[in-house]
Amino acid sequence: MRKIGVLTSGGDAPGMNAAIRAIVRTSLNNDIKIIGFRNGYEGLIDNDYVVFDRRLVGNIIQRGGSILHTSRSSRFLHKKYRLIAEDNLRSLGIDGLVIIGGEGSTKGAIALSKISKTKCVVVPATIDKDMPLVGSTIGFDTAINTALTAIDKIRDTATTANVTHIVEVMGRNCGWLGILAGIGAGAEVTIIPEIKINIPKLSQKIKDQLNKGKKGCIIILAEGGFSKGGASLASALKEEGSFDLRITTLGHMQRGGNPSAVDRVLATELGVYAVLSLKDGFSNVIVAKPLASLDKIEFDKVLNTKVKVDMYLHDIIENTA
Repeated sequence: MRKIGVLTSGGDAPGMNAAIRAIVRTSLNNDIKIIGFRNGYEGLIDNDYVVFDRRLVGNIIQRGGSILHTSRSSRFLHKKYRLIAEDNLRSLGIDGLVIIGGEGSTKGAIALSKISKTKCVVVPATIDKDMPLVGSTIGFDTAINTALTAIDKIRDTATTANVTHIVEVMGRNCGWLGILAGIGAGAEVTIIPEIKINIPKLSQKIKDQLNKGKKGCIIILAEGGFSKGGASLASALKEEGSFDLRITTLGHMQRGGNPSAVDRVLATELGVYAVLSLKDGFSNVIVAKPLASLDKIEFDKVLNTKVKVDMYLHDIIENTA
């Protein structure tokens, strides 16, 4: 392994810079040249890159975002552009490529590996934690803490003004962010994509909480938990229950901010492991920490497995509301 490339792809996640730093420094410490492609797979197509040295990744471990920037490349879906990317990799002498990203980024790595001899390893980074088998993903812990900070502030005003608040968090297809935010915030109700909701029952539950003396309730809504969105849910509940409701959508603030200690450590561990895995000849794997030890999981095995939320956590919410 003489030269490695690295890119960040898809939705940004806090901790990506920590992973880049680990990848760059581990490469250089093993006498491997390292270059970074800007704007994800778009950078591969456009041959837009930077040659890294140790100085370029100094003082970035604590920064949110990605110094390489990121994109969702529609061009990379087409083989003719992947062939251009492969030609660029070959011309630059890239032996291995580290892709920092989520499910879509992994699909891109699979597509590239079918036409390229460059070894590919994925470092899982997504605030949604929607990649099965890999354990936590870079950015998830920070996103949870960002959400909780906001929800705590909303709880203060909800209690003071006796108003129920819907707080919409990310999680279009997976409820991990919503369910852990619900537990951490002590939410009265948590709505996730995995559980179908019943508006009349939900309305009655809120009424019961208020009748018990609750000074306003917190409803956590993962964005995929109600297909019509938070505003429509608020309207439906108002019509059904005749109580005052407010809605706050946290949106992209969950992607930003300094990464937590957990994410900095995880990103560093996975970044180092990605380089060492390439050096040892591995390809088409996601480096992961599913339990207490590092592991490598084949791309197809991850993508062909249905992601599951630990549903007992939802029972905890129900029993502690």
